[in-house]
Amino acid sequence: MLVDTHVHLNADEFAEDREETIQRAFDAGVEYMVVVGFDRQTIPLAIEIAERYDTIYAAVGWHPVDAVDMTDDDLNWIEELSSHPKVVAIGEMGLDYHWDKSPKEIQKDVFRRQIALAKRVNMPIIIHNREATEDIRDLLQEEKASDIGGIMHCYNTSAAYMQSFLDMDFYISIGGPVTFKNATLPKDAAAAVPSDRLLVETDAPFLAPHPNRGKRNEPAYVKLVAEKVAELRGQSFEELSHMTTANAFTFFNITPKT
Repeated sequence: MLVDTHVHLNADEFAEDREETIQRAFDAGVEYMVVVGFDRQTIPLAIEIAERYDTIYAAVGWHPVDAVDMTDDDLNWIEELSSHPKVVAIGEMGLDYHWDKSPKEIQKDVFRRQIALAKRVNMPIIIHNREATEDIRDLLQEEKASDIGGIMHCYNTSAAYMQSFLDMDFYISIGGPVTFKNATLPKDAAAAVPSDRLLVETDAPFLAPHPNRGKRNEPAYVKLVAEKVAELRGQSFEELSHMTTANAFTFFNITPKT
């Protein structure tokens, strides 16, 4: 059994075959998924999907690329939704310095406000990091994010930074790039994560793992991620699956269905 800890089944790319995509994941042994909403359009659909399936959950937050669009009403809305029984985390949130839609200072302000929100409702957070590792680390430390913990989603930076995040009670989630031929950083990180802090994800429909790179990603492919991570760690696929599933249940406070 596997858990895809970060998937966007609420994306437009799945509009035509969402149910079939979910069934393919179940058939592949991906029994649990967390659908991440990150703006006004994707958050309601994330919750709707989670309500329809016993083993699918939702996270709600505001993406840093769109930080400039977030209003006080949006933040209040996210806080209200945090009490929904299928919502298990706040996010994704963070910093993204690749795109220039939202100025850095606005991104940081929205990030801080979401961390404060998560602390008020006592929920863990999911972090999006693109070309902003040092600022994310510093901001998480300043805001005492260790009080709630979180996930470094689709970890894409050096193993040397990892200890800072682990010290704040964060988990490290590995995605499709770990299967790319020359992707040294995620490979090194996957091998170095402590066993009790490791998660796997797809970030579907983005970042499809080899041999599907460049195509639409989907949650069934988290098995390819898990197989590669197991290889890098010198573990069996079964051992890796059991370990990451247990970690996901612990992090998201999910009680397995019997």
